[in-house]
Amino acid sequence: MRNVAVWAAAIVLPAALWAAASDIDTQKSVMTVRVLKAGLFSAFGHEHEISAPIKDGKFSETDRSVELIVDARQMRVMDKEASEKDRAEIQETMLGPKVLDTARFPEIHFRSTTVEPTGSGWSVTGDLTLHGQTRPVKLEVRAQNGHYQGSVELKQKDFGIEPIVVGGGAVKVKNELRVEFDIMAKP
Repeated sequence: MRNVAVWAAAIVLPAALWAAASDIDTQKSVMTVRVLKAGLFSAFGHEHEISAPIKDGKFSETDRSVELIVDARQMRVMDKEASEKDRAEIQETMLGPKVLDTARFPEIHFRSTTVEPTGSGWSVTGDLTLHGQTRPVKLEVRAQNGHYQGSVELKQKDFGIEPIVVGGGAVKVKNELRVEFDIMAKP
């Protein structure tokens, strides 16, 4: 009989914690990736602004957890200074085998391992799976008026991605990129 109670607790307790979780409002939440340029002739290249729509996710202040999924195939180049043709070429390269390889790795996953309160929000540590590689990341999240905002810097090479180089290195994409987010819960 004791084993039945233990099994019941093992099923009911996580369900109760998950019930306290909020679904991420994927229509109102925004994630942007900023890719910077480098190289001797970097003035002739573009810095890239990439929209990374969140496909699904949940978070809970009660059980201190965050999980989200980005459909990498839906990421879009938003560069305002680039022509439509250039944006299309950058888009194709980004989604193709040289960068994200979305045919093999269609989703990007983040799952928190620890969420600790700070004075202005939370310090979140978790595992990010990108391009088939899982690496730990740490970010600071601020809460304000129902928005959970923050950013994190990542290195492409940590995830098995070689930054794009053009003109023998005269123009190249920096290894470091910045991911900014503004997450809202569904009402």
